[in-house]
Amino acid sequence: MATFGAALLLGLAVPPGAAYCQVSLATVVDLAQRNSTGVRAAQADVSKANAQLSESRDAIIPSVTVGTGLPVFPEIGFTGSPPSLWNATVQSLVYSIPQKRYIDAARFGLRAANERLKDARQQVALDASTAYIELDTVHQELEAAHQQEEQSARLVNIEQERTEAGVDPLSELLQARLTTAEIKLRRLHLESRAANLEKQLSALTGLPLGSILVDHGSIPQIPEIHADAPRANVLGVKAAQLAAESRREQARGDSETSFLPELRFFMQYNRNTTILNSVNDYFFNFRTQKAGLPADNFASGINVEIPIFDMGRRAKARESAADALRSKVEAEQAEKQNDLAIAELSGAIRELDTQAEIASLKQQIADQQLKTVMAQLQFGNGTGSGPGSQPQISPKAEQLALIDVRQKAEDALDAGFELAKARLNLLRALGHMDDWLHELKGK
Repeated sequence: MATFGAALLLGLAVPPGAAYCQVSLATVVDLAQRNSTGVRAAQADVSKANAQLSESRDAIIPSVTVGTGLPVFPEIGFTGSPPSLWNATVQSLVYSIPQKRYIDAARFGLRAANERLKDARQQVALDASTAYIELDTVHQELEAAHQQEEQSARLVNIEQERTEAGVDPLSELLQARLTTAEIKLRRLHLESRAANLEKQLSALTGLPLGSILVDHGSIPQIPEIHADAPRANVLGVKAAQLAAESRREQARGDSETSFLPELRFFMQYNRNTTILNSVNDYFFNFRTQKAGLPADNFASGINVEIPIFDMGRRAKARESAADALRSKVEAEQAEKQNDLAIAELSGAIRELDTQAEIASLKQQIADQQLKTVMAQLQFGNGTGSGPGSQPQISPKAEQLALIDVRQKAEDALDAGFELAKARLNLLRALGHMDDWLHELKGK
């Protein structure tokens, strides 16, 4: 179903004859959530929890069974139960305190399953958003890398001419070629990174590989959240706590089955038969004062069961208590791990924020240096030609400045992405991922 929905959306978005089209981040997140196996597994868990709740509650609803006791071979002697053409039995639970515990346990289990489903959807949204934003960043870096390659090629040509003219030594030409090779290597790395991200998005959304073109305008601003921000509902922790509550109620119910009575109502009707048996030899019909089993038999009553000694039930209660304790410990561990993740992300964000600021300042410095070089090339450096004057700026300096500007732009883009990624993870750890998703849908 998810694959069909993805194909339908793609068919509406891609014009005939186009290999790819712009797909917004909101669409990518929606398709990823529809296509995710983790989300579908969580949905199956919700369905199972719903069925378990119904099973525990439906114990008080009368059940009806119909059967037959018609013999296959002739019966000889008294068989213990009269043969019947057909029989019907109605029974239901009337009173059981442990069953109330089981119903409460099932309710907690259903709530836990719903929280896990929401958590799975948020995780998929985080993965899809991170991959989409990274792909957008890589595309911008690739654009800068292609410009660098053009500038480095011009730099090599300039150095080739200067070396042949004897102005620069051969080492300068070799350095220019080394710069070109390094830029090519970075470009190849970026292309490989982009290809991997496209495959990741294709796997997440179910869209064909190469059909997604990033729409930069669909990416909303990521809020500058900090660890001291008020925490909302952290779904993973909440699910673990609800699962622990479910196990606790289950353990209470199992422990109470060894001490408390259980009442069940029953009704039974038998339509007896004398075919292939000698049952009439053993019964006397008081109504007719003749030998013979009545054809119609009806019985009803309340069964009361009081466990006095049952080692199996006691062992089951100990097993459930151990499961409840383990679930409680796992809930505490989930909360501690989330707190640790918040602390680590908070420290990382402070560092990444500073790194992004440094990268931005370096980019601004490189821009200013490029403007200075361009001005000196256009108007001269103004120092004259006398002793002690600086040499005239050459076209080589222009290419080096352009290459440096592009490199600083790539560094700034990388730093910005790492900061955005950390902020998204902190949003999720603090339970504010829904705020991001609401903003995303409204973009």
